[in-house]
Order: sequence, then C-alpha cells, then structure tokens
Amino acid sequence: MPPETSPACHTPQICPPALPRSTVNSSDTNKRRQLKRMEINLTSKRLIHILVFFLASMSIFRLLRFAITSYSPSPRSGWAGFVKTCNSSESSCKEVPSHTRASTFPPNRNQITKKEYRFLSHIITQRAPCNLLIFGWEPQYHRLAKINSAGTTVILDDTPEKIRVRRLNSTRIYKVNYDVKAKDAYRLLKHARDGTTCAPNSGPIATSNCKLALTNLPNEVYTSKWDVILIDGPGSDGPEAPGRMTAIYTSSMIARAGNITTNVVLHDVDRMIEKWFSREFLCEENLVSSKGRYWNFKIKGGQQWHSTSFCT
Repeated sequence: MPPETSPACHTPQICPPALPRSTVNSSDTNKRRQLKRMEINLTSKRLIHILVFFLASMSIFRLLRFAITSYSPSPRSGWAGFVKTCNSSESSCKEVPSHTRASTFPPNRNQITKKEYRFLSHIITQRAPCNLLIFGWEPQYHRLAKINSAGTTVILDDTPEKIRVRRLNSTRIYKVNYDVKAKDAYRLLKHARDGTTCAPNSGPIATSNCKLALTNLPNEVYTSKWDVILIDGPGSDGPEAPGRMTAIYTSSMIARAGNITTNVVLHDVDRMIEKWFSREFLCEENLVSSKGRYWNFKIKGGQQWHSTSFCT
C-alpha cells in the first residue's frame, strides 16, 4: 500500500516532515520570553534615565537656592533720628544728626552664618524682653533688636552711620570712640595682671583707673542691669585699628556689677585678642555654649566686690 500523506500534501517527496506540537509551543514560548525581557530592559533603562534626570534637577535646584540665599542685599532704610557721640575727653555725650540715607561701606568679610544667627536669636529669645547691650553692629543684629522690641536695646559703635535699621522705640544708638589699638594688647594684658587697678574689686567701672576700662560710655550703660551683652566691636581689622580688649574687659566688669546672671556673647573667638582676653576676664568655667565663631559666657553678678581675680 502507498504511504499515508496529509490531506494538504499529496506529494510525500516534496512535503516537509510534520513537526510535533510540543516543538511549536516551545518556540512560541521562547519568543514571548524574549519579548518580555526586551520590555523589562526598556523599562529599566527608562527608569534609570528618569532617576538621572531627577537627580540632576535636584542638584541644579540646590545650586540655585544656595546662590539666591548667599546673596543678601543691603537694606535701604536708614536710621531717622539722632546718634549720641561719646569721647574719652568729654564727660557727657553729644547728640548729632545721623544719616537718613544708607552710607556705602565695603562688604563684610566675616558674614554671620545661618547657624550662628539661630544661635544668637535663641539666646535673645530665652531672655526677651530684656536689656540688650551690643558693642559693634552687623546687619543681622537688626533682627535681634526686633526680637527684643519689648525690651531695651543699646548699640555702641564707632561708625553709627553704617547702622541701617528702622526706628524702634526701645533701641538707642551711641557713637563711641575707641582709643586703644590692637597692637597694644599684650602690654595691656600685662598691665591688668601686674596691678590691682583692674581687679574685679577695684571699684565702679565708670571711675576706674584701669587702662582697659571704657569710662566714656553713656551713663545708662553703667547704671542698667544687662541680661545680654553682645561684643562684636570695634572692627579690629589690623594692628593699628582699635582692638576689642577694652570692650571685653568692660563687659566683664559690667556683668559682674549687677545682681543678675548676664549672657556675654563674644564674636570672632578664632582671633588671638578675642581668645586671650575672653579667657582672662570672662573665664573658661563660665563658657556654657558656642557656635561657629561665637562663645556664650554666663557671668553671675554681685560677686566681684570681694574677689581679686576673675577666674578660679
């Protein structure tokens, strides 16, 4: 008998051999798997591209944000009123008109960081409303004065025309002339250590014979009890410029004269004069906190009258 052929193929010599169904099904399955793998690979590549784009966008956004926050334009408003001028050769202070328009000053090379400002504002907020005494001035201190708007803020500066703040009823500005140069720091420190005229029990600071005492300040500086004293002046930008030795010593005496605890906050503690004189007159045992270039001392008042030394 002739061999059997499929209905569709009448010539067995030409027709290919019939493949089993299992072989056909496996080839289809392999193709589907390959397609799925290709889809998965494409999806993974898309996710990687999206992730790279997102990270690049975040980096650009951070750079823009840093550039925007780093630029701080100077305020335009001026101090409308009078500034009192105090000289060491005069027993009283004169009132002179201040500039109503902002003067042009070179940019500050030692900008206060955000963390340092938060550190300062936290100290003021804890004591506000309070009596706040500031030696020197930076633009950020305007906000500190606003935090203490219910209290009293006194600013002592040798160039008050740079103080561009809006009028605050509880804020007063005095011009003070500093006569002691930074190059005399070591000689004055030796003078304070050798004699008794600069000791804590040497008497009221206003009538002191110590060469480090500022006796030309407004009377309210000596008679008031200060909750916070911030020392950031004079500028002390060179050996021939006024140094902060007198401001640090006078602040330590004023803080000890009252019967309250005073926060004495000193800026630029990375500099030699500030470090020397703060350790000598504000004392390391009184250092309670710090941030960046600020040291915060807590000085207990009412103890200097019987003490011959500042630090234990």
